[in-house]
Amino acid sequence: MSFDKWFNSQDTLIKVILLILPFVGWIVELLVRLSVALNKKDVVSIVVFVLFLVFGWGWILCIIDLVYLIVKGHLILA
Repeated sequence: MSFDKWFNSQDTLIKVILLILPFVGWIVELLVRLSVALNKKDVVSIVVFVLFLVFGWGWILCIIDLVYLIVKGHLILA
């Protein structure tokens, strides 16, 4: 089972807790995006992974992903 499927199978509360924790949230998002990029092997997934790797350490992207996760149940473009 890939990490993105494991993450998406968790309860929303568990996902939110994993994303709220400062360093853990960045690692979890990075692993989910890497897993999606490796599974799909399309340009969009790879570009999103690289962009998150470069700019994802900031709180802005994490907060946007957190709000999107609460509303939709999964991360943006993952």
